[in-house]
Amino acid sequence: MEKTIYIRMRNRTQVNPEASVVLKDIAQVIAEEQILEKLQKLPVHRVTLKDNNIIVIDIMRVIRLITSEFPDAEVQAIGPPQTIIEVIFKRKVMSFALFVLTWILLFIGAALTIMNFHEDVSMQGVQKKLFAIVTGKRTDKPLLFQVPYSLGIGLGMVLFFNHVFKKRLNEEPSPLEVEMFNYQQALDQYVAMYENKESVKHLDDR
Repeated sequence: MEKTIYIRMRNRTQVNPEASVVLKDIAQVIAEEQILEKLQKLPVHRVTLKDNNIIVIDIMRVIRLITSEFPDAEVQAIGPPQTIIEVIFKRKVMSFALFVLTWILLFIGAALTIMNFHEDVSMQGVQKKLFAIVTGKRTDKPLLFQVPYSLGIGLGMVLFFNHVFKKRLNEEPSPLEVEMFNYQQALDQYVAMYENKESVKHLDDR
């Protein structure tokens, strides 16, 4: 009797160097209980030192492995056509001196950006005029507007990025997180297409 196996490739997964990748690591599988455990432990790839930090496993390769192990099975593929495996190497711990230097450079760069923007739009002149309209007095330092405005910039950045240190303010993603997600999707798509081109070229050379 012909068995039907449903498989859905994961978009991305992470493994350690020299890890043995099995089917359950890169895909969700639905099959009869008699063969499900064997399917999930089916070896797909062995990470070696020759591999780069990104490995692409195509659905056709997985189907060939399954049909070679279960010749009488019918494989139904659902979802993405490949899984991107990211090999996680041991990351170097950033030194405290480098962290402080990076923080100072970012702080100075952000401060200069804000000051140049305020100079371009004549923010100080606008605040002086508002101070004169509200109080009827003229001053070169309208602190009544400058202090709340400065505090508001900091509060606005916290609300914009939706984080206070590592704590999220609400469940909605910040604009930066959305952009990072879009960038990751575009990067994954590029890597998958490049890998497919390489595979086609390899087959043509044969």
